[in-house]
Amino acid sequence: MHTAYITHPEFLKHDMGPDHPECPARIHAIQDQLIASGLFDFLEHYEAPKVSKEILALAHTQEYIDWVFSQSPDSGLVDLDGDTLMNPYTLDAALYATGAVVEGVDLVMAGKVNNAFCNIRPPGHHAKREGASGFCIFNNVAVAATYALEHHGLERIAIADFDVHHGDGTEDIFHYDPRVMMCSTFQHPYYPYCGADSANEHMINIPLAAGSTGEQFRKAVTEHWLPALDRFQPQMIFISAGFDAHWEDDMSDIQLHEKDYLWVTEMLKAVAKRHANNRIVSALEGGYALHALGRCVMTHVKCLSDL
Repeated sequence: MHTAYITHPEFLKHDMGPDHPECPARIHAIQDQLIASGLFDFLEHYEAPKVSKEILALAHTQEYIDWVFSQSPDSGLVDLDGDTLMNPYTLDAALYATGAVVEGVDLVMAGKVNNAFCNIRPPGHHAKREGASGFCIFNNVAVAATYALEHHGLERIAIADFDVHHGDGTEDIFHYDPRVMMCSTFQHPYYPYCGADSANEHMINIPLAAGSTGEQFRKAVTEHWLPALDRFQPQMIFISAGFDAHWEDDMSDIQLHEKDYLWVTEMLKAVAKRHANNRIVSALEGGYALHALGRCVMTHVKCLSDL
């Protein structure tokens, strides 16, 4: 079975200004590289649906959802938190972004594909239960993971987050929910300046010092993520796929290469094969050096696709 590729043209309309790193060109950089590599035509293509308010409420408070809807402007930009802005198209983009990951769950659970990659924006892993943060409005992966638990009857979900910034929103939503294991590596101290001292049995938070290389990253995954995942035996794995720990990305000081993203994808696929009937849903988070982003995602998706 093929890998699903889920996206939507509305993602190109969400624009937070000419100097904002989380820009529409990120979608193009990924798609252009997939086309140039010859991989694009081997993927199963799906257009993301909008998520409903009811499904959003699985991971966010109704008050927060209503507030986001109320902030959507008719023109110009509205600032939600200092880093996260809305233009007139942002609300729809956010609804399609979360809808893409939920659609990935449905496709994988129906056996139509083994796994899915969601080329989406805005990203999600900094969005808390009741707050936007760090370019994120709704927590795409957290909503979809809760949907998999509540609507598909799964009992154990794992989220692997290798973005260079800690997924504090995802931890906020699942910190007290033992049905969800979150495995995270992130630069520390660095935005959002948390995660290093909040781990528990199902929050596997591994901070990395500035300057860490692929060797330190692989050691963290091998010694901490993989044993925890095998103990937990997840029935589905979500990947918060941020590629801003790449050495070319000036948003961080971690020195990962494409080969490191290939390796961690292979490791997570092996865990999914052992415990989760190969079920993986991967969703784009960070990654702001456009050429590196395209190459990293192409490497990641090629591995997911067994090509």
